[in-house]
Amino acid sequence: MMRSFRQSRARSFVLGVTFAVCAIALPACKKSTQSAADQNGPGKSRLVVGFSQIGAESSWRTAETNSIRSEADSRGIELKFSDAQGKQENQVKAITAFIAQKVDAIILAPKVETGWEPSLKAARAAGIPVILVDRGVQVADDTLYATLIASDFVAEGRMAAEWLAKKLEGKGNIVELQGTPGSAPAIDRKKGFEQGIAAYEGLKITRSQTGEFARQTGKEVMEAFLKSAPGEIDAVYAHNDDMALGAIQAIEEAGLRPGTDIIVVSIDGVRDAFDAMVAGKLNCTVECNPLLGPLAFDAVEKAVAGETLPKWTVVEDRVYDQSVAAEVIDSRKY
Repeated sequence: MMRSFRQSRARSFVLGVTFAVCAIALPACKKSTQSAADQNGPGKSRLVVGFSQIGAESSWRTAETNSIRSEADSRGIELKFSDAQGKQENQVKAITAFIAQKVDAIILAPKVETGWEPSLKAARAAGIPVILVDRGVQVADDTLYATLIASDFVAEGRMAAEWLAKKLEGKGNIVELQGTPGSAPAIDRKKGFEQGIAAYEGLKITRSQTGEFARQTGKEVMEAFLKSAPGEIDAVYAHNDDMALGAIQAIEEAGLRPGTDIIVVSIDGVRDAFDAMVAGKLNCTVECNPLLGPLAFDAVEKAVAGETLPKWTVVEDRVYDQSVAAEVIDSRKY
């Protein structure tokens, strides 16, 4: 009887100590679990972001894609990437898929300005902020997107015009290679350029046609210009470097010297353009910085946190002509 009593007391003591240890340990375990949840968010280990890219029609766009991908990696963000292959309908499908996947935010580089309201409304209804990069959209309600991160395309066109006006001393026939019809850069770079040459009666655009922002198409359009107006072209204004590089090929194949017989000015500032300037074939490029990854994900993180963002974050650009190309080419990052 005495042994049974003592054994019972011993078991009670052990159980009491065990309960005491658990009572001390449980708050610490609970705190640790809460900390992990606070860091990772409810049910998620990291942000998930969808990125709808237009395509890979130029080295500029490839540089933008690489910037966004590398920035996502450096921040530990899961990036769901969709290449639209130059088709707006593919971008619309991508946004629908991102919404179904319940991403935290969407980054959109819109192919053209119009036709986005249904997609943007669907994203807003799902509570998913949309950050526009490099191109804007036309919508009745600008609260449908969180912010636009892009250059001032009108200013870029104006800078190209002002440089060319000085180079040609206010006189000359200009042919224009336009970007994708309906896209913000094509519309605004044309507008800015026309504003820039308006003060010079001796400058006029004699031919203008889209080259779709593509090198091969730019070459083909320039070939047609040269055949239709032999000896009558003083300068080429291209809405991007890739079309200008295509035009340079056409000029050379026609037996002329690009950069000398025909002045060439373009926009973007990619490495190939600087190589062409060093070679004396391209005269000037206006920068349009594609390295938008850091700005895009700064905006994503703020938008997801519920912060209000400016409707347009302007990316500053500058003019580079061939006189400085050799000096700065090694510092170019794209």
